Amino acid sequence: MTGAGKQFGRIAEIKLGLGYISDVLRLIGEHRGLFLGTLATGLGLRLLFFFWFPMVTDDSRVYMDLATNWLKHGVYGQTQEVASANPRSARETPKTKIVPIDSRLPGYPGFLAGIFWLFGVGNIRAVLVTQILVDLATCVIIADLARRLVSDRAGQAAFLLAALCPFLANYTAAVLTETCEIFFTALALDCASGALDRMGLLGQVDRTGGMLWAGTGVAIGGCILLRPDGGILLASVLLYLLYLGMAKTSASAFTAATLLGGVVLAVMAPWTMRNFKIMHHFQPLAPRYANESDELVPRGFNRWVKTWMIDYASVEEIYWNVPGDKIDATKLPSRAFDNPPQKEATLAVIEDYNDPQDLTPELDTRFGEIATARIRAHPVRYFVVLPVLRVADMWLRPRTEILPPDVRWWEFDDDWKRSAVAVGFGLLNLAYMVAALWAAFWRRAAMRWMGLLVFFLLLRSALLLTLENPEPRYTLEGYPAVLVLAASLTRDRPADPSRFSLRDPS
Repeated sequence: MTGAGKQFGRIAEIKLGLGYISDVLRLIGEHRGLFLGTLATGLGLRLLFFFWFPMVTDDSRVYMDLATNWLKHGVYGQTQEVASANPRSARETPKTKIVPIDSRLPGYPGFLAGIFWLFGVGNIRAVLVTQILVDLATCVIIADLARRLVSDRAGQAAFLLAALCPFLANYTAAVLTETCEIFFTALALDCASGALDRMGLLGQVDRTGGMLWAGTGVAIGGCILLRPDGGILLASVLLYLLYLGMAKTSASAFTAATLLGGVVLAVMAPWTMRNFKIMHHFQPLAPRYANESDELVPRGFNRWVKTWMIDYASVEEIYWNVPGDKIDATKLPSRAFDNPPQKEATLAVIEDYNDPQDLTPELDTRFGEIATARIRAHPVRYFVVLPVLRVADMWLRPRTEILPPDVRWWEFDDDWKRSAVAVGFGLLNLAYMVAALWAAFWRRAAMRWMGLLVFFLLLRSALLLTLENPEPRYTLEGYPAVLVLAASLTRDRPADPSRFSLRDPS
């Protein structure tokens, strides 16, 4: 064989992020009817959302503006109006400037910029079509993850569950980060499971295992560059490796953790250095509230909201209205008040806010004082009960937040058909959750490296405990793990025991 032929052979044998490519192709080839039929149905489902329920939000416009400025002007910044030198001239066209920011991570704007470069600036249809293709690729990755961790039959089931999952499909029609975030999450878990398999068989990190850990790091870096909470995936994998290293006394786990952490830091380094150079401060991620350095963060208002908010309906009706829109006090639940004097004080500060619809520092302080009194009176409610209920709402609520059903779907007032759709979505989501929990707690022997998925879901839920705004989309990144766990119930043969443990290389 020639030198070029040998080199090609070595490259072909490398097992990259999607797992053993030959095994994936074999699985698809052996069941091509199932995969092609499911793929066509999944594509049809996504096209349904594409044509009937496309979504462009305020966040979408921010991302598109960043992408456009980055592509056309080479500046990662937002377009802002400049005060007119002649305010009396009503006919004067407002002047704008591009202001560099670090409040939004560059992953999704970079994704949009690439599509705009290929298909034209502002081409939303091209963005959504690309996201459909990305999501279908995610379904294949999830199938490969289930195949690797459980069995071929579980891989088929996982592909079916993912391709027909409306909760993944509907976000392909939204100009938001979720589709890309889920893709990189699935890819990172797949690469990590492949690397763990390699370590389990060899008892060390060899060249192929090192490449898989590097692929895991790149995928996790992609998650973080899309959303700062992508770092939870890094923490999950590192903690799982730490557990393996301590429980199995395997030095290879610590080697893998070091390699993984180094790759993620390398991926994040350009963004961090850019912020230090342009923004003159150390900012490796993005601010918690996506705010600029001179922008007021309504901490008092947020603490007040956190003393009573449980469900997503309050996010749309109250939380998102501040600042800029009125607060409808009639939408507040009874748990927002502990006693008549507190209710009177709360309604008074809301009335004062509604007049200018601007949350001044003084008004924010008043909201904070009410929150402090409520926390002091009921600390267990604030620190335990409400956070748990918010996380439960995020995991179990019907995932129709970007679809027509009203946020108060349970009232069946305006349109019972849409409420019925919401109930159906809720039952489907509950079925996914119950299947995943059943697999995690009662079918543990069915899956290799189950701890990796469980660590991830637990840590992500722990992060969500800290949030005041229970938005169901924050749990979608956990759906690749949920789908694989649910698919593991179809295991057709015992798992290979040699894949469960790491052999000590000594």
